[in-house]
Amino acid sequence: MNIALWICTGLLAVVALSGGFTKTFIPKEKLAAHSGGEWVEAADVGFVKSLGILELLAAVGLILPAVLDIAPRMVAVTAACWVVLMIGAMITHGRLGQFKLVLVNAVYLALAVFVAWGGFASDTFLG
Repeated sequence: MNIALWICTGLLAVVALSGGFTKTFIPKEKLAAHSGGEWVEAADVGFVKSLGILELLAAVGLILPAVLDIAPRMVAVTAACWVVLMIGAMITHGRLGQFKLVLVNAVYLALAVFVAWGGFASDTFLG
């Protein structure tokens, strides 16, 4: 079970890191030009960058607490927050008719639910 939790947590951290990096450091115009980035056109630059920073923090929150064994339950809390983020992403992409991206976000949501459940249900998360 712990191996599955670590794999899912690692995958989510990679997704958060890559998404956070692109939203934080790539200009809004360049993001909007790519497939799936159309949502950025209606968003403020500050919102996009803030979302990117939150995703970078999520990548840290998914890994470091368990690795350093400092408040490892924060991994589950971060995963629960990721669930909320993915629901928002699914709504946004659904409104734009990007149903392939809705399915991708649904997979990330399922991974986050598993990590959150594993973190809240176990006595020693990712130990």
